Amino acid sequence: MFGAVVVGVGIAGWVRIRDMLAPLPGSPAEKLTVRGFVSRTFLQAGKHVCVEYPMTMNYSAAVELWNLAQEKGLILHEEHIELLTEEYLELKREVEGKALLEGTIHFTGGALKPGFGFLAFSGIARLTWLVELFGELSATAATMEEDPHNDYKKMTAKLKTVDNRPLTWIEERGPDLPRGKNINFHFDSCTLTQIPHAPKGAVGLFKQDLIHFSAKLAGQVSPEKLDREKTRILHCLKLAERIQQLCQI
Repeated sequence: MFGAVVVGVGIAGWVRIRDMLAPLPGSPAEKLTVRGFVSRTFLQAGKHVCVEYPMTMNYSAAVELWNLAQEKGLILHEEHIELLTEEYLELKREVEGKALLEGTIHFTGGALKPGFGFLAFSGIARLTWLVELFGELSATAATMEEDPHNDYKKMTAKLKTVDNRPLTWIEERGPDLPRGKNINFHFDSCTLTQIPHAPKGAVGLFKQDLIHFSAKLAGQVSPEKLDREKTRILHCLKLAERIQQLCQI
């Protein structure tokens, strides 16, 4: 058994505790048992860590954490439940094998509370979607519109794929904005303007992520897969940092 301590007990922290107390039968998560909860990180103390995304608000700090985990022989797992949603998995199946010509993803949502960081980091789930769907990206331009009196922000980032196909990521936040994701992906064979509908899965997203983390602890995830995941996470953080820099020029 692995004793687990939850670091930070907000909404996600309580969900983690709930899922560890009632793990999916027969899954690696049955090897975790809750020992307590605190408010500080554990890598320095030689403990494996499962952390919410983004793990840091800058690329260099994330590299330092990965290096520390590697030096101590520890698992550093960054939760990405947006890659486990049924709608994303269905979209990935739709996109697979198609040649992208250009595309846009536009996210809207309520105003963020103080401390959530720059939009490129607080909204990195959308950037992660784009990287997982279309591969390594680079940022060519970015702008930020702000109305502090009305708690409104809109970030527009211009990206391109390795074969120079343009992608636009828009992250828009304001008190009266409904939560939603809109896409317009134009391929050589068709255009996708809606995220495919998919029924909700039987296993909760945080519980699925807990199983993935547990599988890593049990040595059931190949080094190649671990390295691909690390590369993607660091790539997205570096992109988010570059987008922030471009917005501030």
